Amino acid sequence: MEDRLQVGVISSTHGVRGEVKVFPTTDDATRFKKLKQVYLDTGKEQMLLEIQGVKFFKQFVILKFKGIDNINDIEKYKGRSLFVERKDAVPLEEDEYYIADMLGMSVYTEDGARFGTLKDVMETGANDVYIIDSDDHGEILVPAIKQCILSVDVEADRMVIHLMDGLI
Repeated sequence: MEDRLQVGVISSTHGVRGEVKVFPTTDDATRFKKLKQVYLDTGKEQMLLEIQGVKFFKQFVILKFKGIDNINDIEKYKGRSLFVERKDAVPLEEDEYYIADMLGMSVYTEDGARFGTLKDVMETGANDVYIIDSDDHGEILVPAIKQCILSVDVEADRMVIHLMDGLI
């Protein structure tokens, strides 16, 4: 399991005083109000940044980091991800999982046959869609609904699915 979980991606700068627009990759963007610090993936390292201010604009979160007061100090990090430690992550409800823990998971059909590997998760309005790299059928899209996803075991790195008619 990952020690750090992604909560956003810096999309652009905001103004000239070092603020950034962040596209949240978390279900609850208001969580940024409670965050004290994040890790910025610079490409070479993960740099700890203290959050000084949080605002919201459309679908973005505007962040101001302590010690970064100039557009030139932060501009080079456009497109870079922000992470939190697992202990600072939003607690999960029943049947909820962190996407980072699921990627690469082995997928099996209900009869026990290996079907493939979970490659990605597409977040849609209604429900997530699991992108599974199937051993026999290529890339298959499976809706993350109870009728299709029978079980998920993060510790065992295993998912069991029911293939509804029309998915293949």
